[in-house]
Amino acid sequence: MANLPLLTSGRLALLTFSLSLAIFMNVLDISIANVAIPSLAGDLAVSADDGTWVITSFAVSQAIMLPITGWLARRFGEVRLFLFSTALFTLTSVLCGLSTNLSMLIFFRVLQGAVSGPMIPLSQSLLLVNYPDHRKGFATSIWAMTAVVGPIFGPIMGGWISDNYSWPWIFYINVPVGIFSVVLTAVILTGRESAITKSSIDVIGLILLMVGVSCLQILLDKGNDMDWFRSDFIIILAIISVVALSFLIVWELTERYPIIDLKLFAKRNFCIGTLALMLGYTVYFSNIVIFPLWLQTQMGYTPTWAGLAAAPVGILPFLLTPFVGQYMGKFDLRAIICVGFFIFVVTSFWQSDFYTSVGFTQLIGPRFIQGLGLAFFFTPLITIVISELPPDRIASALGLANFCRILGGSFGTSISVTLWDRREAFHHSHLVEHINNYNPMSAGTLNYLHDLGFSGKKNLALVSNMITKQAFMLSTNDIFWLSGWAFMFLMVIIWFVKPPFMMTKKTVVAE
Repeated sequence: MANLPLLTSGRLALLTFSLSLAIFMNVLDISIANVAIPSLAGDLAVSADDGTWVITSFAVSQAIMLPITGWLARRFGEVRLFLFSTALFTLTSVLCGLSTNLSMLIFFRVLQGAVSGPMIPLSQSLLLVNYPDHRKGFATSIWAMTAVVGPIFGPIMGGWISDNYSWPWIFYINVPVGIFSVVLTAVILTGRESAITKSSIDVIGLILLMVGVSCLQILLDKGNDMDWFRSDFIIILAIISVVALSFLIVWELTERYPIIDLKLFAKRNFCIGTLALMLGYTVYFSNIVIFPLWLQTQMGYTPTWAGLAAAPVGILPFLLTPFVGQYMGKFDLRAIICVGFFIFVVTSFWQSDFYTSVGFTQLIGPRFIQGLGLAFFFTPLITIVISELPPDRIASALGLANFCRILGGSFGTSISVTLWDRREAFHHSHLVEHINNYNPMSAGTLNYLHDLGFSGKKNLALVSNMITKQAFMLSTNDIFWLSGWAFMFLMVIIWFVKPPFMMTKKTVVAE
């Protein structure tokens, strides 16, 4: 593919649109299902906790497939693998919607997650390979825009579909998008398949990967519900994942034909860039999880309105990311990313001053400004990750980097929810200490409620609810405060990467 002439502007625009639709459909499916769990669990007559396996099953199989995308692409070809994955993703979406019980749905979600894995890195790899050198930053920005905006709009669409239709439609909406993307991509990329290398299958590496990643992902998804290491099940998962992943690292570094190219981490920019991407996405995704969770559980917001409150963070990235990608080559990428992280620092500390009577307009202000940081963060960092890598290693690099990014999101979800609950307990116990007859404010409040007709247990129950709401508010502020300091740390880390930030490729231009 590297020696083929460039596509015309029209065909390149159609390819960009087609691949962007596919990746948007993919990342949207992850977040849109979260909102529909209560409706889905009710229709299938299972508990909400059992219903979350619909999310876990997808996440596990996707996490397994992401790091082996490079090996699959070399064996079957990038174009063929992308088309096959997108077509099967569309088919499994239909099968998920037609499921009549939870076991059936989980089985098809496992298949859907498996075929979704290669779609994420290959959509970006195909864009980079087909764009001219001077526009690769723009190609990266288009991919980043769709990958980042998808999880933000997922809750809004999920809430709207759940409120107005039935849960199967969260899967059926993928069908026309998937068919369109497969057909259009197949037509445009006919005869532009990447080089295929028939290498032996690293069976041991694949087994270790499946066992280690599966146990780790289930541990992260279910750890908080099972009280972490107080559960024997979680302890067993932790032991298995540590042992399997440790053996995997040793095996892959010594295997002649490894299924995962871990030697990419020997590249300074890939190693530090992937670390910054993973840590940055960990903190960013923890905010995506906690913000709507707080609004829905403590502030009385519906899923749709909680999604609308979170959505402004996607406005500026949608508008600015293409321009960032187009012109970032004129500046030091480290400085651009640093500006993005600084904006996250400011908005994180801004949000750490929220209070229980905060209004909708006050909520969306920092979320809107935070979008500016998102535009400056994602695209330049992806460019650093793949800098100085030849085209035949791009798919492997993107697969591994996206695996770390999504794993960071899982860590962010688990850590933030656990920390949110435990900080609430801390603040609740601290606030309760002040509720006694010797505290003038406490006594005044109880007397005022008594005058309103609340007495005895009703009086204390109302005060307890007020304390709980305040405790969760303080816990939410703690999450934002810690996020601000985490982004300050990332502002330092990013300066350890080394310019120049260019792919080692020369493109042949058609006459």
